[in-house]
Amino acid sequence: MKILLLNPPFLPRYSRFSRSPAVTKSGTIYYPIWHAYAAGLLEREGHEVKLIDAPAAGLDREDCCRAAREFMPDMSVIHTSTPSIYNDVEVAAQIKENTRGAFTVLTGTHVSALPEQSLALDERVDAVARLEYDLTLLEIAKRLGSGDISSVPGLTLKAAGRVRCNPDMPYIQDLDSLPFVSEVYKKHLRIEDYFYAHCRYPVVSIFTSRGCNARCNYCVYPQQALGRKQRQRSPESIVAEFEYIEKELPQAREVLIDDDTFSFNQEHTLEFCELMIKKRIRLPWTVECRANLKYDTMKAMKKAGCRLIVVGFESADDTILRNIKKGITFERMRQFAEDSQRAKIMIHACFMAGNMGETRETLKKSLDFAKKVNADTCQFFPLMVYPGTEAYSWAEDNGYLTTRDFRKWLTDEGMHNCVVSTPELSARELVDFCDYARRSYYLGPKYILYKLRQGMKDFEEFRKTVKSARVFTRHLFKRSSSERAVS
Repeated sequence: MKILLLNPPFLPRYSRFSRSPAVTKSGTIYYPIWHAYAAGLLEREGHEVKLIDAPAAGLDREDCCRAAREFMPDMSVIHTSTPSIYNDVEVAAQIKENTRGAFTVLTGTHVSALPEQSLALDERVDAVARLEYDLTLLEIAKRLGSGDISSVPGLTLKAAGRVRCNPDMPYIQDLDSLPFVSEVYKKHLRIEDYFYAHCRYPVVSIFTSRGCNARCNYCVYPQQALGRKQRQRSPESIVAEFEYIEKELPQAREVLIDDDTFSFNQEHTLEFCELMIKKRIRLPWTVECRANLKYDTMKAMKKAGCRLIVVGFESADDTILRNIKKGITFERMRQFAEDSQRAKIMIHACFMAGNMGETRETLKKSLDFAKKVNADTCQFFPLMVYPGTEAYSWAEDNGYLTTRDFRKWLTDEGMHNCVVSTPELSARELVDFCDYARRSYYLGPKYILYKLRQGMKDFEEFRKTVKSARVFTRHLFKRSSSERAVS
């Protein structure tokens, strides 16, 4: 069977596969990672697959329709996101018309949360493959030839004039059974088209686990994609993929392990590090971890090639951390920051503005902490609430949503907006605070001196910083006339 997997066009350099899809101020653009994993599995089962990433390749709708006509698939799978949902459904309908009625499926966290509403946007779209959709697509492809797909798990589809929502597809437990996503990149994509501001370029992004045991109320992947129980690949499988990348993608300068929480099982992390050292893997790597990571584990990670840890601090206020079910205290975050410096691992620190209980005072507290952390890079995002998350329900139930027009999840330029206004802080104030905090952090003499010294010592870090700064500085110096949150 011929299957088209499309990350559809929307805005230039739009990162649809990010946890918070947008055009980023740093120029970051994510790999179409879930489509790529599905592509590898479908190809292994003998299907002919075409994977197109329109935002990364700079393709418009006509380009995609032309490619679809040339390929003429039996099934088209279109990935979606909340801010782009209306555009994505329109593209899916156009692809269907250009492929003589190929079975057309939507995927992504937004349609997983709102499958019936999403299908109602256009009668030409056939179905939604919800949550972790690899096996659902595989089962559709298996049954489509016989015409009986009505009971495929994980599928919401139109049938007999109504919408049928089947039970969920069980999550994949044996992640070692999946093909290496890097093999799919090599066949279908150019790794030079992808850039992550906190990573060396070019970078290869992989997942070594799925799901997250944490209960954070805002995070959309555990709630509307991968589940709240972590499933891990074996250390042997992960290291084998590193070996593949070193051999088959020699231009790569780093591997990003983009798991929700890589080191939840720190014994597993130590086993992985020991094997990386034994196999003499030279590729540096960046990883996403919680702030409960132990110092001894950090030391082992550093020895095994870990360059940087992405950590979600979110807030420096313990009340807010409890409100959002972060499961970590401010004191533990402070210790994590100290330990990372002792272990000589850089960090990319993530902060949010607008969570339950946020005030001007707590925003200032978070910014003050960010400046003390000495992170290599630091991000400040307004609260982005996505359908299907507890944070969205909180905002909706309390009347804090300023709109239900999903287009408004982005600014006119396609960057992160905020649609949550509380009695304490308006959505505009939250966006303005993030802009102010970003300038205050990156334009501070301490940070500038740090980057100058780093650049003189390490050319790869200098190269990464310059590439990101070309885009980032254009936004850094823009000031809003209403920016008064903490300045």
